[in-house]
Amino acid sequence: MKYELNEGLKRLYDSYDIDFDAIIDSIKAKGYNKVAVQLPDGFKLHSLEISDFIRENSGAEVFIWGGSTYGACDVPLGLERLGVKMIIQLGHAKYRADQTQKPLEIK
Repeated sequence: MKYELNEGLKRLYDSYDIDFDAIIDSIKAKGYNKVAVQLPDGFKLHSLEISDFIRENSGAEVFIWGGSTYGACDVPLGLERLGVKMIIQLGHAKYRADQTQKPLEIK
């Protein structure tokens, strides 16, 4: 880990293999100044820790999506009106596309 995690985030990292380094590196590489985090109910108790970690290490303003989350296909709408450039979706299981050997093609 390049970035230091507190105890709550360490538990998430250890239990769910969340790549916090990649999140911060991606925000920095793309120069995003506003990002949103979408969490399932079980992760929402860590929402402030997650947003503080992202803000402190990337410099981006962080919005927490407080609405429902039914999986990776449940993308919050309208965040572009707030200037959000990236949505970070965290969950309990890996998204199936992450396990493929090639990018998914849409035809």
